[in-house]
Amino acid sequence: MGARIGKITCRNSLKVLRIYAIGDVHGRADLLERLFALIDADLEQRPVERAIQVMLGDYVDRGPASREVIDLILARAQQHELVALKGNHDALLLQAIDDPAAMGDWLMMHGVETLASYGLTSATVAGSRLSDLGRAFAAALPESHRKFFRELKLSYSEGDFFFVHAGVRPGIDLPLQAEEDLIWIRHEFLRHGGDFGKIVIHGHSPVHDVEYHLNRIAIDTAAYATGKLTALVIEDSGLRIIDTAKTDVQAA
Repeated sequence: MGARIGKITCRNSLKVLRIYAIGDVHGRADLLERLFALIDADLEQRPVERAIQVMLGDYVDRGPASREVIDLILARAQQHELVALKGNHDALLLQAIDDPAAMGDWLMMHGVETLASYGLTSATVAGSRLSDLGRAFAAALPESHRKFFRELKLSYSEGDFFFVHAGVRPGIDLPLQAEEDLIWIRHEFLRHGGDFGKIVIHGHSPVHDVEYHLNRIAIDTAAYATGKLTALVIEDSGLRIIDTAKTDVQAA
């Protein structure tokens, strides 16, 4: 199904704007590093006055290098305009820091891999009470990482596009969406064929290839399992795809 392509506008500026929307990373620092390099190559080959990289959340869990993913993003943000959104896995990490009783829920959602990346081994996890484990993780988490997670945004809007981790609840105006839906919703959003007010760019629900619908575009290509981390490139000239499974850039 073809996508309705809206015009990207840069508010209060005449500069040309390009957006790179990046799907769920899930602890695959190797893929994120490669994708950043591909984006840099794209920027060199196709210069633009302003480029924003919008990351759709779920930086941690499943993959082996969550800590390294956060280090890469923090370094990237020093050199590029970058917006980091909150995913449900990032929210679970925050809950585990604030409430040790929530650690069990996080562990069941592949938080063990994230703990290991911060130096907490499986033996430590197995032999610890949740409260002790929560305190150990809080101590192991660098302050810059803690600040990163606490400052994650729930959504980002530009032109005709609305960027979010999971999706939106049909029938509710975009500014009024609840955090729970923005980071967790699935079936009610995916099955809705009506207009959301803007084209929603989202991750959360894995797809084999980027999926284009009249009201949304899904870009979570399950990088942790497939090795394909995807960026959707949005600009006035249309849509393109950059992903770590290819060496070239694909027109959408």
